[in-house]
Amino acid sequence: MYILGVGMTKFAKPQPKNDYVDMGFEAGIKALLDAHITYDDVEQGVASYCYGDSTCGQRVFYQFGMTQIPIYNVNNNCASGSTAMVMARDAVRYGAADCVLAVGFEKMVAGSLGAKFNDRTDPLDRAAAMSKTLGPANSTASFAAQLFGNAAEEYMNKFGASPKDFAEIARVNHEHSQRNPYAQFRTEYSEEQVLGSPNICGVLTKLQCCPTSDGAAAAVIVSQSFLDARPHLKSQAVEIRGQSLATDSPALYGNSALSLVGYELVRHTAAQALSQAKTSIQDVKVVELHDCFSTNEMLVIDSLGLSPRGKAHEYVRNGSITYGTRKALVNPSGGLISKGHPLGATGIAQCAELVWHLRGWANNRLVDIPAGTAALQQNAGLGGACVVTILRRADGRGNEKITDAEVGTMTGLGYNPAVEARGFTVKQAESVRSRSRHDWALGKGKGYGQAHV
Repeated sequence: MYILGVGMTKFAKPQPKNDYVDMGFEAGIKALLDAHITYDDVEQGVASYCYGDSTCGQRVFYQFGMTQIPIYNVNNNCASGSTAMVMARDAVRYGAADCVLAVGFEKMVAGSLGAKFNDRTDPLDRAAAMSKTLGPANSTASFAAQLFGNAAEEYMNKFGASPKDFAEIARVNHEHSQRNPYAQFRTEYSEEQVLGSPNICGVLTKLQCCPTSDGAAAAVIVSQSFLDARPHLKSQAVEIRGQSLATDSPALYGNSALSLVGYELVRHTAAQALSQAKTSIQDVKVVELHDCFSTNEMLVIDSLGLSPRGKAHEYVRNGSITYGTRKALVNPSGGLISKGHPLGATGIAQCAELVWHLRGWANNRLVDIPAGTAALQQNAGLGGACVVTILRRADGRGNEKITDAEVGTMTGLGYNPAVEARGFTVKQAESVRSRSRHDWALGKGKGYGQAHV
């Protein structure tokens, strides 16, 4: 199974002018253009989002065409986007389709996340009850911030990390985001500025927490036979070598703040994906992981096995997460902390970033990925779900930097979408929309042909 095309909107601070209909359409059109196919080639669709009514996916997909294909809508908390990728891959893997389009989108509200339904059981009620027994109550912090604040305290007490180690993670991610045109924030901060920003919970400060975001991302997943019929596209195709979607074991309720945020879950999911890919974590050269808080990046580095157990803070201190490392560079996109976190889009956006690196297109932030090595994506949602995906080039080669001009010619766009966040033209959209379509489905979308900002 292969990722043949990807597309994204710029992630942005929540604002009324952003609509999921327009954002999802933009990301999907870009993915179809990138894959050099039309919507008539798509046999199934998967839409991922958390904040929206039923069948938002159909509302987005009908703009591409009304071809009567199955369209699935998935909500798996923060792992919704990567869950959509799993569903798309499984449809191809088990022969239900040769080409599936996954589109993730989110229109959020400013401020911390909270429960939307107060007349029924919160799915995180058991985790919340246990969390109260593990750390001091903090009535001003969001539930998620309390969970990860408590986890940071436990990690420091257990393994010897310091507040500066968590701040360094945020500093690096903010520095990385300067090169990502899709990032919500692109400002560099010093360690002192990170530590000095407003306190949120425990060691966590504001600059160590991801923002709420509006945005969308999309990917086209295809079979071997679909790719074989288009050999000229093999150099841009990225193989999904291994992928695992897993949920919690009884360890979740093991009286540990680390367990409550998925410390063991990530370890299990990664082991499954790496085994399926027949590779080891030592062969991974770049990682896009779920840093909703700096705490989680620390724990995921540990759980993935990038560092020995309990030594993730040493991995951070040694500069292993950033450029110049001989190990696996982490979050060249800026991560959720700086790139932003529109829940339904995040997992797909992580894959898009890695696809651009594997192709050699991300030439202003390129990570060297030699032949025989891989990229890894990790995305998790409390409640819970975790996805780990192992990616490599379809042709088995290492990545080599390709100039913007060369990419512009290859794509037919005239620019490099990995380093420049543009919209699309009406002509481009019409070239990939289905012949079975109705323009009424477009409505009066404000984003038609315009870049989302």
